[in-house]
Amino acid sequence: MRVPVVVQNSLWQAVLGEIELSVSRGNFITWFKNTTLLRQDDENITIGVPNVFIKQQLERKYNDLITDTLRKNGAAPTKIEYKIHTALKNAASSSSSANKQQQQEETIILTPSKPALHSTVSRPQANSSTLTHNYRQGLNEKYTFENFIVGSGNELAYAACQAIAAQPGTKYNPLFLYGGVGIGKTHLIQAVGNTVMTTRPGSRIVYVSSEQFLQEFVDAVRYKKNTDFADRYRSADVLIVDDIQFIAGKEKVQEEFFHTFNALHQANKQIIISSDRPPREITPLEERLRSRFAWGMSIDMQIPDLETRTAIIQTKAHTHGTEISTNVAEYLASSVQTNIRELEGVLNQLLAFCEMRGVAPDIGVATSLLGSGQTRPKHISAKQIIERTARHFQIPMEDIMGPKRDKDIVVPRQVAMYMLRSELHLSFPKIARELGRKDHTTAIHSVEKIEKESQFDSELRDAITQIKERLHV
Repeated sequence: MRVPVVVQNSLWQAVLGEIELSVSRGNFITWFKNTTLLRQDDENITIGVPNVFIKQQLERKYNDLITDTLRKNGAAPTKIEYKIHTALKNAASSSSSANKQQQQEETIILTPSKPALHSTVSRPQANSSTLTHNYRQGLNEKYTFENFIVGSGNELAYAACQAIAAQPGTKYNPLFLYGGVGIGKTHLIQAVGNTVMTTRPGSRIVYVSSEQFLQEFVDAVRYKKNTDFADRYRSADVLIVDDIQFIAGKEKVQEEFFHTFNALHQANKQIIISSDRPPREITPLEERLRSRFAWGMSIDMQIPDLETRTAIIQTKAHTHGTEISTNVAEYLASSVQTNIRELEGVLNQLLAFCEMRGVAPDIGVATSLLGSGQTRPKHISAKQIIERTARHFQIPMEDIMGPKRDKDIVVPRQVAMYMLRSELHLSFPKIARELGRKDHTTAIHSVEKIEKESQFDSELRDAITQIKERLHV
């Protein structure tokens, strides 16, 4: 016998109330808030969901929780079915359309004589200041939700970013993603910007790295264009800042970003931030910024598991016009466990080898090319590189990271900086911080010096080769 709709609604509200107390606020809003109970009879229950992603998540991860909570509230179904419900999808679309129209009206009111800024590209604006920002990179159109591989380590971040892209400024504001190098943070946050650009053409999307924000701020002060700088960022509908940790210790930049953050948040504009660590571990960072970063939703993106890495390998191979077998993809995924960029590098190495020799990328070629000591270790840390460099030059690690300026210490320090750049592709501010330096220009000078001198100094070149070989054992 089918249960009346009023009873169904009452039951589902009770279930949602209990679930809200047993899961995090972010998980509840992402997976449960927009669901409804479509049908209930003596044996079966059908739950309506707005999209296939939520349907899969409820089936795989939360089905037991929903079943137990239903039983606590007097319902004991033998089967629970999750169904994509058209009314929920339409409601979401209507809400999105309303927000889009409102944003377009606001844009017309606020900036009637200015063209819409879709992305922070390198083209100078005709009516802008003398700061042309030719060093700034805009959104990369290849970063989309469609080509992002979802796994257990990033599924919450993926869902949160999709929710923000659908309704920017209304959910998870700010969104703070953090995690190690090469796990997909930049891909996700740029996917939000690309999606908003497509679905809300009048929106002003500003994507910038913290290093670029710093450089623009310095230029604005130098050329007395502080007002133009502030207006550029505070008129954004969506502000996306990558690697925010690099503003730590820079007092004036932090103050400027604090005021920018407040202006946007007060106006319900979306703020998305990424970092290599959570807000509480970014030092030295002003407490007022740290607390604001934690206002919305902070998500720890984890290293992708084997299945996810395998899927990434096969997807990226497909974009290159090549299909590789599962056993080859699993072999590559097993050789690199921490960094998607390094994983893609191993794949490119295999595909380039096969293309040049006209052979198929089978397991035999993969093992001969990457096996028996030829592949890089599963993970090399900055600390390992510094330790190996210090050991090679027979000096204490404390000296190489310390303030001493003796030649027998300065050269190993410069080599260590060069290795951090060439092996881990770290940014110059990151290199400087790893070696205990305050000014990243030291790292720039050191890397350039070693690159140049190693071409002519065979002893230096041999030292670099030996350090690399010991790292890869």
